[in-house]
Amino acid sequence: MKRLRSPGSRQRSSIALAATLVLAVAAVVTIGAWLVADPGTPRSDALRTAGIAGGAIIALYALWLNDRRRRVEEARHALEGDRVSDERFARSVELLGHDADQVRVGAMHALAGLAKARPDYTQTVLDVLCAYLRRPYSHPRWSDTGNLTAEEHEEAERELQVRLTAQRLVYALLSTSDDPDGIDYDLDLTGAAVEYLDLSHRRMGTVVLRYVYLHSDSNLSRCVFTGPVWFSNGRTGTGRLQGRFRCDDTVFEQPAAFRDATFDSLASFRRTRFADDCSFSGAAFNGTARFTDATFGELDLRRARFAGDIDLRWREAAAVSVEDTEADPARSIELPDGWRVTPVSSGAHLTPPATGTD
Repeated sequence: MKRLRSPGSRQRSSIALAATLVLAVAAVVTIGAWLVADPGTPRSDALRTAGIAGGAIIALYALWLNDRRRRVEEARHALEGDRVSDERFARSVELLGHDADQVRVGAMHALAGLAKARPDYTQTVLDVLCAYLRRPYSHPRWSDTGNLTAEEHEEAERELQVRLTAQRLVYALLSTSDDPDGIDYDLDLTGAAVEYLDLSHRRMGTVVLRYVYLHSDSNLSRCVFTGPVWFSNGRTGTGRLQGRFRCDDTVFEQPAAFRDATFDSLASFRRTRFADDCSFSGAAFNGTARFTDATFGELDLRRARFAGDIDLRWREAAAVSVEDTEADPARSIELPDGWRVTPVSSGAHLTPPATGTD
């Protein structure tokens, strides 16, 4: 379909053409008169030179006009590309609500493909995938539900595979932790129930995992978090494996909150660096807890409960707050120099050195 130019555009083109013609005529007349006035210049050469000068001006106008048309065409193609991308995005999001699991998987891959082709869509696509994972979901093996039919078990397993696809695509879209030019994308998995969460070796900005339920093995090792991280009231739990939480050799550049979190199995923070405040106040460590060679700014362990083996031999902590921090004296307890275990009626409390330093 023929595209009509606006009146303003036509007017500007007409003015530019008229100005070019006037300038060309002026150049022909001026140069021609100057050369004709020279007795040593043949008249034919003078006219030819003046004509060349006028033609050069018209040629420059033609080049400018062609470049202008090219830029207009590029802008039109860009707008058309944006429209196609927007329609593709809207259609893929719509298909995430389809009844067929294979259609939902296809929609997720379409969104990931759009994010790779158009990086400006990446954060939006991540937001959509996280929103899908935040949808209420529970697998039968995560609970003691035994009254489900075979069809209901099969449907739960199919949905789990869709969710695992979403998790893998989130992982693929994030920047690697060793990429200094990587973009720090944000994630919001508030209240999500996920299995085998893997964010290892990835770089992220703000990450919200409040009230999240991490089933089976979760791996956040060797990550770089450039924004604040919230794991408040989050927990690890059942699944194909015990709910291990691995966060070794990770960097938290801003505050990290694990307040009232529950770790039902291994919780490992070996060699992890918390550059800012870190709070485990009210957290429950029901399995082994490892903080070997970790580095902290200000560490809050008030009302934390350690029911399994613990290794708190961190490398450095600028300040540590403890109040009713409990441990099981029957388990293996490794503490920083000067720290001790103080028996109480409920078990034992962790007590810092008398100087109040670590």
